[in-house]
Amino acid sequence: MSTSASKKVIYAALIGNALISVTKFFAAFYSGSSAMLSEGIHSLVDTGNQVLLLYGLKKASQPADKQFPFGHGKEIYFWSFVVAILIFAVGAGVSIYEGIHHILAPTKMGDPTLSFYVLGLAMVFEGAAWFFAFKEFTRSKGKWGYVEAVKRGKDPSMFVVLFEDSAAMLGLLIAFIGIAIAHYTGNPIYDGIASVLIGLILAGTAIWLAYETKSLLIGESANPELIAEIHDIVDEFKAVETINELLTIHMGPDFILVTMNVDFNDNLSTGELKQTIAEMDLKIKQACPRVKRIFIEAESWNALTAKHQ
Repeated sequence: MSTSASKKVIYAALIGNALISVTKFFAAFYSGSSAMLSEGIHSLVDTGNQVLLLYGLKKASQPADKQFPFGHGKEIYFWSFVVAILIFAVGAGVSIYEGIHHILAPTKMGDPTLSFYVLGLAMVFEGAAWFFAFKEFTRSKGKWGYVEAVKRGKDPSMFVVLFEDSAAMLGLLIAFIGIAIAHYTGNPIYDGIASVLIGLILAGTAIWLAYETKSLLIGESANPELIAEIHDIVDEFKAVETINELLTIHMGPDFILVTMNVDFNDNLSTGELKQTIAEMDLKIKQACPRVKRIFIEAESWNALTAKHQ
């Protein structure tokens, strides 16, 4: 997915969360509902998360410099990981705490009418943001399945927003049911239970997001299909005997670094070797636009292993 498309998804989620967070807090204080308070905290955390993702995209777009010769592309991975931590620590932590507090010391709820109106309005805004994120994610995933696209995707800003919005929709439904049961039974414990469930949903979402972004932050290789395509391109050159080693790493969603150890024909002249490497570099970058830097080491495998012994 392009950076512009990612930004559109984030802006849509940011607007939706910002519009509804204040009304959720107002309804929470008016009704005394812990589930509604959890939803207000959830929307506030999500709003802050979208700001962090936009900041990450801005930092990731900075050009390379002496300190960061391969650019700042991994900034988006770092800030996506921070978002996962915030969801877990703030969103899940406070929601579970509020829920347990209301279960252990239940207090009578006020009129839930405003809460129902706010939850309904929130479903409209959150639903619109979710639909936009889901539409963009479906368009960008190509032939992959949804779970596979998340596992193989290299732009975490896309699935972070989708996961957040999905958790928000499920949380709204649980809050609505919890407040309704608490009101009609006269037992506020159900409201506290709903708050705990919302916190558990946020915790699960955060753990999954952290797991998916961790490998990207550490340094994940390109997808197997792209590696195979590079391998096939190099094999087409008659001057190549074997590819001893082909390594890739994502320096950002749209920046792949490739290093190869290639065994060339021994009868090549220095000029022919230079020309072959230049053509190889050009052909790979044309076929794989996300490959930005290529390092080719012309060395036989025996020489490589001897050097590391």
